[in-house]
Amino acid sequence: MDLPVAPPVKPMLAKAVDGIPEIGDLAFEPKWDGFRCIVFRDGDEVHLGSRNEKPLTRYFPELLQPLRDCLPDRCVVDGEIIVTVEDHLGFDSLQQRIHPAESRVNRLAEETPAEFVAFDVLAVNDTDLTDEPFRDRRQILEALGASFAAPIHLVPSTLDREIAQDWYVRFEGAGLDGLIAKPRDGTYQPNKRVQYKVKHTRTADVVIAGYRLHKDGEGVGSMLVGLHDDEGRLQHMGVASSFKASLRAELVETLAPFIVDDPADHPWSEWMNPDAHEEGLMPGGPNRWSAGRDTAMWVPLTCELVAEVKYEAVLNGRFRGTTRFVHWRPDRDAASCVYDQLEVAAPVGISEVLGAEG
Repeated sequence: MDLPVAPPVKPMLAKAVDGIPEIGDLAFEPKWDGFRCIVFRDGDEVHLGSRNEKPLTRYFPELLQPLRDCLPDRCVVDGEIIVTVEDHLGFDSLQQRIHPAESRVNRLAEETPAEFVAFDVLAVNDTDLTDEPFRDRRQILEALGASFAAPIHLVPSTLDREIAQDWYVRFEGAGLDGLIAKPRDGTYQPNKRVQYKVKHTRTADVVIAGYRLHKDGEGVGSMLVGLHDDEGRLQHMGVASSFKASLRAELVETLAPFIVDDPADHPWSEWMNPDAHEEGLMPGGPNRWSAGRDTAMWVPLTCELVAEVKYEAVLNGRFRGTTRFVHWRPDRDAASCVYDQLEVAAPVGISEVLGAEG
């Protein structure tokens, strides 16, 4: 490719902040839950670069011609690849697109076609724009966006903090996970956290149902957490991890008295049986993300301990991403840890997000 900004390029990143920044000359955009992607186009050649610099091109063949139709002949555009399911972000469906079999990729490209949301531009023709302030890059991107058509979209942007606050609250119902705040005088700095992200953070009291050892074998690496459904059945919600080294060692001693002597007594005793996952969210469900995991490292507990954890969102009945351990809740009974403590955003369509005016 003969472009002023050539692949691979690591995208510019954002650092987490608490609450929408009250000062500064900032532009606010919805924060997407997809695959970050930098699009490089040089004539008919289109390259989809990822955050880890590995190409995404082969996984999203349905985007290549629409990108050729919508973008200038030679340009570099930063954005997000998303999949929508019933007008809502479908991250699970998006994850399934990363598959080694071309036949499966092509089938899913028809069943769950991807879309691309553009939110920055790094180059057009022979001009490198990375040293230009974002306010100028945004104007150029808006000019390019005048020719966009689905499945290629221009991200909404606003300078109004009241509108940004409304987006932050309302767009969660479409599966988005917060806001991005961009300094308008900022240049494009690959792999640098010079922007800001405001993500939803909540807490819940959960049952500690087991743990896995840390990958180095020293202390607890993650704790398996659960909540009771309406029938009183303990459902797997995900894991709490990212412990400091001192806490990992401490957790081994804390959890030792609660180790189940006979794993058959644990409510998840059948988790190694694939049929057991058809109606529940037991841990270890067979999928390509957990394939090959050393299941012997899972230590079942008596499901008595309760802990408060921080989480960002709930996706398909589980915590989205990794939860953070806050502290123990000895005052809570495990049976009282149920789903009704979780916040559920009112549903909003992705079409409403993409059509928002800033």
